[in-house]
Amino acid sequence: MSFTLYPAVDIRDGRAVRLLQGRADAETVEHDDPVAAARRWVDQGASWLHVVDLDAAFTGEARNRHLVRDIVGATDVPVQASGGIRSMGDIEDALGFGASRVVVGTRALEDPAFVADAVGAFGDRVAIGLDAQGTTLKARGWTQEGGDLYAALRTFTRMGVARFVFTDIDRDGTLGGPNVARLAEVAQATSARVTASGGVASLDDLRAIAQSHERVDGVIVGKALYAGRFTLPEALEAVTCH
Repeated sequence: MSFTLYPAVDIRDGRAVRLLQGRADAETVEHDDPVAAARRWVDQGASWLHVVDLDAAFTGEARNRHLVRDIVGATDVPVQASGGIRSMGDIEDALGFGASRVVVGTRALEDPAFVADAVGAFGDRVAIGLDAQGTTLKARGWTQEGGDLYAALRTFTRMGVARFVFTDIDRDGTLGGPNVARLAEVAQATSARVTASGGVASLDDLRAIAQSHERVDGVIVGKALYAGRFTLPEALEAVTCH
C-alpha cells in the first residue's frame, strides 16, 4: 500500500498561516501568497496537497475559495480541499473547480444524514474530517463540541465513508509528536482509510505514523515543514521507506 504525505496550506485572510491547536488567536503567518506556498511543495516533490479555508471553517463564509481554486489551477497534483464545506453545493463547487477530494467536518457532525447523501452522490471523493480533543469531537473551527469520536466512526463507516481525516487537536501545531496509539485505535474502529494530522515534529514521527496501522495510509504535515524540522524530500523518503 502506498503512503501519501500531504503538505498543508492553511489559508486565513488570504495568507498561508499555521494555528496552534486550532486557535484563531495563535496564528503564525507562513507565506503572504498561499499559491506560491503550494507551488513550493509541489516543486519539492509533493504528490498531493491539503488546502484549508480557515475563514470558512470558523465562520462558514468561503472568503478564500478563490485561492483554493487558484492553487488547483497552479499545480499539477491532486488537491484535498477542506474548511467550511457545509452543503452539497459547496462539494460540487470544490470538485467543479478541480479539487480531487473534499473533506466535510462540521456539517457531518451536525447533520449525519448529510454524509449518506454526500457519499451517495460523490463516493470516495468525499472524506469526513474528525477533529478530536481526547475522544470529544469539535466542530465549527474547533469552537463547539460535536459528539463522541468512536460513535461517529461507527455511524459514518456504516454509511460507506471511504476515508477519515483524523486530527488530534491537542497535538496540532505543537510540534509535540503525534498520538500514535489513538491514531491506531481510530483506524481499528473503521474499515475506511485514515489520514493522520496533528503533532508531527520529526522524521521518526512520520515513520511511526506510517507503521501505526495498515489502514493509516496518509499524513498531513504543516508546521514541521514550515519550521524546517525536515525537508519535504526527507519526509517523502521517510514514509516511502517505512
